[in-house]
Formats: sequence, structure tokens, C-alpha cells
Amino acid sequence: MFESLIGLVAIIALFVIISRQQSRIGLIERELGALRSLVLSGVHVAPPQAKPVEQAANDSMPADAAIAAVTDIAPPSAAGEAEEKPPTQVEATEAASGPWAAGEAAPAVPAPAQPVAATAKAAQKPDIETALGTRWAVWVGGIALALGGLFLIRYTIEAGIFGPGVRLSMAAMLGLVLVAVGEFIRRTGFKVPVQGVAGAYIPAILTAAGAFILFGTVYAAHGVYGFIGPALAFTLLGAIGVATIAAALVHGQVLAGVGLLGAVVTPMLVASQAPNPWALFGYLAIVLAATGVIARLRDWKLLMAAAFVGTGLWTILYMTDASGTNLPVVLFINAVTLAVLALVWLGRRGGEAGPASGFDGPSVAPGFFVGLSAMALFVDPAYAAGDALPGATLIAALVAVALYRPLALALLHAAGLATVLVYLGIIPPTSVVSDFSGGALGVDGLPAAVADTLVLRIGIFLGLVFIAAGFWAARKFASSAPIRAASWAAWGVVAPLVILLALWFTFGNLDRDLVYAAVAALLVVVFATGGEWIARGEQPPLQGGAAISFALGGAAVAALLMLYMAFGSGWTTMLLGAAAIVPALATRWRAYPVLGWISVAAVIAVLGRIAFDPTIVGAEFLSRTPVFNWLLLGYGVPALAFGFAAWQLARTTNGRPRLAMEAGAALFAVLTVAILVRHAMHGGVIDTGAATLAEQAIYTLIAIGAGAILVAIDMRSPSLVLRYGSLAAGVVSVAFIVIQHFVALNPLFTDESTGRIPVFNLLFLAYLLPAIAAGGLALYARDKRPKWYAAMLALMAALAFVYATLSVRRLFKGEFIGLWSGLGQLETYTYSALWLIIGVALLTAGVWLKSQVLRVASAALISVAVLKVFLFDMSELEGVLRALSFIGLGAVLIGIGLFYQRLLTRAARGT
Repeated sequence: MFESLIGLVAIIALFVIISRQQSRIGLIERELGALRSLVLSGVHVAPPQAKPVEQAANDSMPADAAIAAVTDIAPPSAAGEAEEKPPTQVEATEAASGPWAAGEAAPAVPAPAQPVAATAKAAQKPDIETALGTRWAVWVGGIALALGGLFLIRYTIEAGIFGPGVRLSMAAMLGLVLVAVGEFIRRTGFKVPVQGVAGAYIPAILTAAGAFILFGTVYAAHGVYGFIGPALAFTLLGAIGVATIAAALVHGQVLAGVGLLGAVVTPMLVASQAPNPWALFGYLAIVLAATGVIARLRDWKLLMAAAFVGTGLWTILYMTDASGTNLPVVLFINAVTLAVLALVWLGRRGGEAGPASGFDGPSVAPGFFVGLSAMALFVDPAYAAGDALPGATLIAALVAVALYRPLALALLHAAGLATVLVYLGIIPPTSVVSDFSGGALGVDGLPAAVADTLVLRIGIFLGLVFIAAGFWAARKFASSAPIRAASWAAWGVVAPLVILLALWFTFGNLDRDLVYAAVAALLVVVFATGGEWIARGEQPPLQGGAAISFALGGAAVAALLMLYMAFGSGWTTMLLGAAAIVPALATRWRAYPVLGWISVAAVIAVLGRIAFDPTIVGAEFLSRTPVFNWLLLGYGVPALAFGFAAWQLARTTNGRPRLAMEAGAALFAVLTVAILVRHAMHGGVIDTGAATLAEQAIYTLIAIGAGAILVAIDMRSPSLVLRYGSLAAGVVSVAFIVIQHFVALNPLFTDESTGRIPVFNLLFLAYLLPAIAAGGLALYARDKRPKWYAAMLALMAALAFVYATLSVRRLFKGEFIGLWSGLGQLETYTYSALWLIIGVALLTAGVWLKSQVLRVASAALISVAVLKVFLFDMSELEGVLRALSFIGLGAVLIGIGLFYQRLLTRAARGT
């Protein structure tokens, strides 16, 4: 089937080529004549860009072909002469000399510019015929040659023509012949004259086909017939692979890939009863070094990355599947990998850009595999049972190579990630459970890595390595490569902090540990000092870039750990809130943007701490004394600190951190009052029980008061946070009133006790006071906030209507006013009279205050009273009460009409 497919493709390609061969020959002759005329007449012929030629020489063409292509370009002197010629001379956009043009001479016949331009255009855009006749035909031909050799061997086996030895000898000779033919064609001056077909370089294809046949021959001699032993087969296959890689110097990157693939697969093809790991990895080291040299000479990044991946896969496969473990072998191959990367692939070269720019892609592969090996040496019991020093050595080596070769930044990330994962893995799950004893978090199982005193010492060592290397490199690259400096500074703080946290969870006292707290305090000083040192290396200095942000952010996290390690939960919450002042004050001397955000991070940290335990010190340790307890300090001190930090930031750096601190201060001020109210209302116990109407009334008053305070402060010191915060407080208070006061907690529906005191009872607290507060805020904010805001709050003054109505019912029903207790006739009449009186009062107030909202509310209330009288009182009331109801309604309505008539008359006279 496959043979037929190859034949079909070849036939189609040949048919297309032959069908247009005559026209192509004529076109080529005309183009050659035009080019010869231009060259002999002295017109400069230069390609538009030199980079594609160089790239083709580097990627696929051999060294001599690339040099020949470059030498076809006119020298600079010719270019200068061409520039001095009249503008009528035509410069060709592209030219390439083929082997058929060597040594020939043609008469100087001037040629028009149009054919040359058309030729260049045609060369820049190869058609389908060119692709079939150049690239596809060559590649299919090379594959056909390689498979043809194997098919020939299979035919001789099936037909029994030759013995195994002869067949293998013939196959080896075919492979060597193909290699020799490829070398012969290359040495005869073969060049690629057509643009876009450098990937179909015929000598390389022939050499690859020959190498493929030689690989198959040696493998058959060992694996099929057993003519040679594993040692000889291994040696021959490795030699063929290395030789193929070396031949890529003159045949291109594709051949190097073929050789590398064969060299990497060779150990898998050769089976041995007693494999020797030193022989395997010694061979892989040679292949890796040879590939590194070739890839370095030609700058073949893909080839280098593939070599690192192949070596890394063999290393991981050996560490996971080998029956016995050989630690020196693992260390050897990882050391060779890093040495090839640092000394061969990233070796210094003339004219190379400085290390401040660029990122080396192939270094990702060794970083990944060496980091994985280091983690295995920590975690795998077969290696970690002795000690964890080898893993730590590999991590330190990754950092050292990344420091020595700045382009290999991937090694730093690999070392940092491996360190973080290893030390997070040593945390015993029992420690996590005991720390979060409330049951919010629990982890089962065993620690991922073995934790002992040696791991502690190694952690200290690795922490010092990351700090020293990270801050030194961050200072070095602060002015030239900010992103690289930020990477070093980030791992310089992240890795030590994770190590400290893991060691504290594993070896320290989770309740209070002054030793680890002292270490955290030392890290605060080191990180802050290091950040200042890095900032002085910036250009211009003290700008506070990303590297400084990481350093100071690490100092803030270390300070958080220090507080939690040294103090109890109550002091930690209070001091953490107060710590927000420190970075805000620091903005007086350094205008680093990160300082304000560290203050914001303190707000977030305190919020998280409160969300985890709203009682601050635990429910069992919280005093029942109202107001003067840990809640006042845990909520009040952060509120004051955040307010001061916002004030300080407003005078220095300003910006979004200042707005966030203002929001934090306002939020914690409200939370302080609210939590103290809940503590007092529930007898010193903060639980998740539903709020009562009295408690909810206090919350509503707090929200209205917060809105008023925010409006007042905003008028003196304008701020978006204060503006929108006041709007949010008003909306929240209205939501409380509508949902809780009117419906959910209304004693008319819940039959809750309204208290025994006639006036100052629950109704006074839950309805009259909020009505007065909402009306006062609406009046105060009328010219300071949007109209909808004042109108919304003015409508909430309807609480006064509810208060009056419920007070009347309490007058008739007593302490409990549930709706199911029924209505009396006198009570029903009283409601009608009351609602009319309130409607008239609202109308009067609306006219006096010139408030349309109050006048509309008056009309709505009077309309409700009219409907009640006509629909309800007419059927429920009897006798004199029914008559009085209608008489009173009529009198009120006539009075309102008279009032409006006089009002309109005055307005008409005034106009």
C-alpha cells in the first residue's frame, strides 16, 4: 500500500514537471541572458534583505552553500558605484547564481528592466510546479530511497536469494553509498538556486537516507539475527548517531535531528541482561555534548532543546523505573546537562547582545528536568532515605548557572518552584489540623517529603542562597533589565518565606514561637534593606520598580508572619491593622507605588483574619462586658489606623491606594459599631442567630449615620470613595427598611413584643428614629447628592407613617399587636383619621420645604385614606363612626382643595 502511494506521488510529480519543461527552459534562458547583461554592464545586483539568506544558511543549507550564496552578493564597492550611476539604471531585487552558470561568459547585451522585475517577482512567489519539482520530489525521493533499501532486504529474505550476512552487508553498502553520493554532490559545488527550497537540500536528504539504512542494518544485525552483541551494537549505533549529528555541520539542521533521534533511541533498541547505567549516561553525555557543540556553531535552538529533552527523559525514566538506584549517575548526568548549557550552548561569542536582553528558550528543558530530578531526590524514599543534600545541591546548581548565564532565567524559576514544592510537602497534615482547630480546614494523609533536622538546615542554606543571589542579581539588572531583576527579587523573597513557613509548621510551636518570630523579623529587615539597595541601582535611582515592589512586599509578608508567630490572635489582629501606618508614613521619604498597596494589603489581611474569627480572640475568651472588650480593639484600632493611612497617602502618593484605605477605614468604622451592638444585644455572645427588630433598627441607624458622615467628610475633602460610599450606605439603609422593617421583622406579622413602656419602646426605636434619620439625611443631601438619592431617603420617612399606625394599634391591643388579633370599629376609624392628618401634615411640609416628593407622598397617603373610607369603613363601621368617617374625609378633601386654590391664586397674582 505504501509503495503504491509513493509511486503515485512520484508519477504525478514527474508528469507535472515534464508537461511544462519546454516553457520553463525557455524562460530560464531569457532570465539568464538578462542577468548576464546586467552583471557585465556594471549594474549592482543585491538582494533586498540579507537576513533570509543568512537564515537559510543557518537553518537548512550547509556551510559551503551558505557561503556561496553570500558571496554572490555584490561587494560594497560595487554598491557604491551603482549608486553613482544615473537613475535610468535598474537595480534587480534578487539574484542567485546556479552551478550551470559558472565559468560562462556572454556578450554585454542591454536588457530591459521589466523581465528582471518579473523574474524577481516570480522567484519570490514559487508556484505549485516549483514546489512539486523541488521540495516534494526531493523529500519523497529521499524517503523512497530509505524505504527502498529496507524493502530490498525484505525481498531477499522472502525470496531466499542471499543469506543474512550478505543481506546485511548489502544494506550497509547501500547506506554508505548514499552517504558518499550526498558528500560527492555537496563537494561538486551544489547550491540551491531557487528561493524557498533550501529545505530540500539534496545532499542532506541522501545522507539522512543513508544514516537511516545504517541504523536499521545495525539493529537487524543485533536484534533480529544476533550477529553482534549488545556492546558492539550499542557502540555502532551511537557512533552512527554522533557521526550523523557531526555531518549536520555541512548538511543542515534536519540531518542533525535525524542523528539525534537515532542516538537517543539507540539505548532503547539495544537490550542487555545487565545494563550499566554509567555506560548509558556516559554515552548520553557524549551525545549531548556533541549536539551542543553543533547546535552552538549553527545556532540551532530547536536541536539543542531536543537534545536536552532526550537526555532529561532518559534521566527521569531511569530514576522511576530502574530496579536499583545509583545516585552518582543521576548527579553526573544532571551536572553534564548544566555544564553543556552553561559552557557550550550559552558560551560567550563575539558580537552577541549583552545578557540584559533576551531569553533563552532551550534552557527551559534542562530547568524542568533538573528541577524534577532535584524534587525526586528530596521526595523519593530511595534517594531521600539517606539525606536530602543531593537535591539541595542540584537546586543550588540551578541558581548558580542562572546567575552565571543570565539568559538561562528559566533555571531560576525551576529552582524556585522545586524549592517551594519540596518545602510545602514537608508540612505534616496534623500540624495543619491543629492550627485550624475550628474544623474549617483538615488534611488527611502523610507529608510528601521526609522532615528532619537535616531538612531544616538545608532549608536555611537554600533560603540564604535565594536571598543572596536574588538581591545581588536584582541590583545588577535593575537598570538594564527590569523584568529579569523582578524575577530574581521575587524568588529572593518567595522561596525564603515558604521555607520559613514550612519549617515553622513542621518544627515550631504554632501557638507562639519567639525564635521563628525573630527569624521573620530578621527577614523584614533584610528584605526592606535589600529593596532600598536595589532601588539605588535603578536609573534614575529610587524609582521603586517591580523588583523593589517584590522586596518590600516580601518584607510585609514577613512582618505578618512575625506578628502571628509572636503574639496571640487578638494582638495580631490589632497590630496588623496598626501596621498599615508604617508603609503610609514611609511615603514621606520614598514615593514607591508599592508602599500604598502594602497598606491596602494590611486591610485585606485584617478582613481575612476577622472573617476567620469575628470574635478576634475566640468565643471562649471574649469578655461579656459591653463595648470595652477585645472587639473594640480588634475592630476599632484598624479603623483608626486605616483612616490615618488614608490621610497620609492623600498628602504624598495619593492615587488608588488612598481611595482603598478610605474605603477600609469607613468599612471598619461601621463594622466596629455594628459588632459592638451585636455583642451587647446578644449578651456578650456573637453567634449566627437571626437579628431582632431592635438590633436591626440599630444597624439601620448606623447605616444612615455612616451615609451622613461620609457626605460631610466628602464635602470637606472630596473623594470618590466617600462619594460612592455615602450612596452605598443610603441604598443599604433603604434596603434594611424595606425588607426588614416593613416586612420581615414587622411586629404586625411576627407578633414580637413591642415593650411595656408607652412611648420609648420598640416602635420608637425601629420606626420613628429611622424615619427622622432618613428624613434628615434626605434634607442634608438634597443639594449634595443626586436627586434620586434624596428622593429615595425622603420616601423612607414613611416609617413615621408606619410608626403612627402601629402606635395606634398598640394603643388598642397592648404589648403584642399581631395582625391575627382582629380590628375594632373605633380602631378602624382612628386609622382613617390618622392617615388624613398625616397626609395634611405631609402636604404642609412639602409646600413649606418646596419638596415635590413630600407633596406626592401626601397625595398618595390621602388617596389610600379615601379608598379605605369608601371600601373598608363603609362596610365595617356602623352608626356614628361611619358618618364621622365620611364627614371627616369630606372636610379634609374640601380643605385641601381650598388650600390649593388659594395657593394657585397667589401664584397668579405674583406673575
